[in-house]
Amino acid sequence: MASLVRGVSSAFSRNRCLIRVLAPRIAGVGAVLPQRLLHSEKRPQTASLLTNTHQVHGWQYQILRQYSAKAPLTIQFITERVLLVLKLYDKIDPSKLTLDSHFINDLGLDSLDHVEVIMAMEDEFGFEIPDHDAEKLNRPADIVRYVADKEDVYE
Repeated sequence: MASLVRGVSSAFSRNRCLIRVLAPRIAGVGAVLPQRLLHSEKRPQTASLLTNTHQVHGWQYQILRQYSAKAPLTIQFITERVLLVLKLYDKIDPSKLTLDSHFINDLGLDSLDHVEVIMAMEDEFGFEIPDHDAEKLNRPADIVRYVADKEDVYE
């Protein structure tokens, strides 16, 4: 371990550009540099590179992690997405498609096609639909209601 620390510290002491490039990356993943490298009198800027605010070549920047939430769903938006997925399915005639169309009786799909429709809905909305629930989803309106219940959308 000591030889590893000596090797890393000697590499950093030889190349100051390497410190400027690697230190912000190391700080981002939470690695710790040796204490004597951080508190060196020859390199006072080394410790400042490991903080959140950095200044390199006159430019100051800060490492940020930004997250965002999904846009809130509405029943109208869910309905549009379900109908769009169904219209793009090659075995469904878009002229016969309504929210109350039965997949097997009205649209002429078989059970395998029904499974493919459910899989397409899983891909579209990003969650898995269990088989015992999928058997009950025989109309686009049923899928809209199911997705709205899963995503806690009530209007």
